[in-house]
Amino acid sequence: MRWTVRLRLTLLYSGLFLAAAVLLTALTYFLVRYSPFSGPPVAPVSPGGNGPLTETPQIEGQQVVTLRRLLVNSVIALAVMAFASTFLGWLMARRVLRPLGDMTATVRRITADQLDRRLAASGPDDELKELADTFDGLLDRLEAAFTAQRRFVANASHELRTPLTLQQAMIEVALADPEIDVASLRAVLERLLAAGQQQERLIAALLTLARGQQGVHRREPFDLAAITEQAVGQRGDRGLRVESELRPAPGSGDRDLVERLVGNLLDNAVRHNVRGGWITVATGVTAGCPTLRVSNSGPVIPPSQVGTLLKPFQRLEGGRRATGKGAGLGLSIVAAIVEAHHGTLEARALAEGGLEVTVVLGVAAGGTRPG
Repeated sequence: MRWTVRLRLTLLYSGLFLAAAVLLTALTYFLVRYSPFSGPPVAPVSPGGNGPLTETPQIEGQQVVTLRRLLVNSVIALAVMAFASTFLGWLMARRVLRPLGDMTATVRRITADQLDRRLAASGPDDELKELADTFDGLLDRLEAAFTAQRRFVANASHELRTPLTLQQAMIEVALADPEIDVASLRAVLERLLAAGQQQERLIAALLTLARGQQGVHRREPFDLAAITEQAVGQRGDRGLRVESELRPAPGSGDRDLVERLVGNLLDNAVRHNVRGGWITVATGVTAGCPTLRVSNSGPVIPPSQVGTLLKPFQRLEGGRRATGKGAGLGLSIVAAIVEAHHGTLEARALAEGGLEVTVVLGVAAGGTRPG
């Protein structure tokens, strides 16, 4: 026998009613048998017409019979009401638990390919509706995560397939040319090498993105200002005016991921810039947490499309042209690393063109999150 919620509720209702009824019956019998209030006057009888007044044995016998009859009738009524309460409790439990049955049936029909179904519970704003709304919220997040995962896999497959197709085409053309010379063959090999390097960079970016999304598993102290100063020096002079205001910004976290974060922001600022443009870099402390701000000149970006730049493989055609080809993973990797460090990222399009990105890593130097 399966102990369902409906059965347990029925037994609980019936048990409570039965206990209350037994208590009521016992209390009624006790009050009738040992009533503290005086009963109706008893007719006096004098044996032989003389002597003191006494109660006859017949009256005492009638009281005993009356009490026994009261007890028997109460027990019979108790048994009838026990069956009635069990039946009514079963019906009421079914009515109360009907929304749960509907939820169960709907959840069983939900699969990875049908995440668009929702419980959409109606009725009073009670605990069951709150449970259904919470589950619907969970389904919304799961659907968004599955959709993002499918899009990511499709985009990653496309980005990896493109250089492979190009390599195969170059090899086939070279093999089909019987008069190919050493110089032409060398040019083909150089192009193959460049395509392979592009694949290597893409795979490294994908691995970094996956690592950032997994969270931070090891922590070590760092100074965001020192990391930024080193990254700025490695990029050298590319015809852009670079202004730095690097104040100490101690923090704690995965140093390798933080170095990639800074590098990606600077690469993004260099790649999506204009000839003779500028870049400003500043570090400091905000609410006890290390902060980095990178601003750059560049093409005008519609403010409504700034959020798109933080998604993997997203580029703005025509609104943001790079001086070099990228995979569209730079800022999405930055966002994943910031999230892994429990920080915040704010991207803002500048009115005169370009982008300003502010990163606050949510872990202070002592390894604690800000309160």
